Amino acid sequence: MTADSHPEVVSPRQLGIREFDQYALVIDARSPHEYADDHLPGAINLPVVDDDEYAEVGIRHRTDKHAAYLIGVEYSLRNIADQIKPLISKYSGDDRFLVYCFRGGKRSRLWADNLRTIGFEVDQLAGGWKRYRQWVRESLATVPGTFRYEVLAGPTGCGKTRLLAALARQGEQVLDLEELASHRGSLLGDLPGRPQPTQKMFESMLLASLRQLDPARRVWIEAESKKIGDRQLPDGLFDAMHRSPVTQLTASMQERVRLWKEDYPHFASDPVAMVEKLLPLKPLVGGETIGSWQALAKSGDIDSLFESVMVRHYDPCYARSTRRNYGGQGDERQLHLDGLDSQCLASAARSLAL
Repeated sequence: MTADSHPEVVSPRQLGIREFDQYALVIDARSPHEYADDHLPGAINLPVVDDDEYAEVGIRHRTDKHAAYLIGVEYSLRNIADQIKPLISKYSGDDRFLVYCFRGGKRSRLWADNLRTIGFEVDQLAGGWKRYRQWVRESLATVPGTFRYEVLAGPTGCGKTRLLAALARQGEQVLDLEELASHRGSLLGDLPGRPQPTQKMFESMLLASLRQLDPARRVWIEAESKKIGDRQLPDGLFDAMHRSPVTQLTASMQERVRLWKEDYPHFASDPVAMVEKLLPLKPLVGGETIGSWQALAKSGDIDSLFESVMVRHYDPCYARSTRRNYGGQGDERQLHLDGLDSQCLASAARSLAL
């Protein structure tokens, strides 16, 4: 699906460029730290100056603009030359490139001029990343409201994320916000080895994901709070989710504990570290509960610990959140999952996809 198929979905043509995937290469000419903060879909970072060089040019620019431009161009030509043979030479003369920098100025022009000299067709993003970022913000204010969502809700450990994946395997459209945010959406939701993207990058990935969906078909999504870890959902999406039909999932505590052990193996292997992360909950659950969790963690009674954390904290929190965010929907249905293994989830997904 492309934006051209559904005019209500915004298109990069509003930026004066083609669809991102129609370019053989999208070059981000900014410094590495700018690229890490956010970048266009599919872009690779080929900085004309690296972070240290960028800082040096900036410092010189304050006192001597001519010297700053002189050393900036020297660094730029050297860095561009370093990429010509290992990367650029792999493309044919029929390939078209997109190049951008912060405001669409000198850095992207240096790349564009050299690529055109070689013979490539090159588009330079007018307004650069700053204009792209404005387009993302504007788009996320309207695009989420063009979709029809089906929300999967249910207490922690009842298989919502796994069921989303099963629905995707059934050919249903899904939007996995926790995957985009690299976080499972709770105090224990950090994913080992996967830091969260920046807020800007999260929004870029979210818009890119939405643009792959067909507004004529429903989109399955997991119930989320306003923030997933440190990343905040756009108001347009958050509001649309809370106006949508809800399927409340339930599963036995035995199955929920088993899922937790499978999905949080790092806590199963180090329960003491898990309880350390839960210490900020003391004002909510009380010192006695924290003490019982610490005792269970030290004894290695993982099943009892996981069950207690869900019963004493997550389940009450979920109940309050559901009443606040989804109360009075009037079109809520219940679905009990007999198991959270792949076979049971596939059966549940088939029933929901009907």
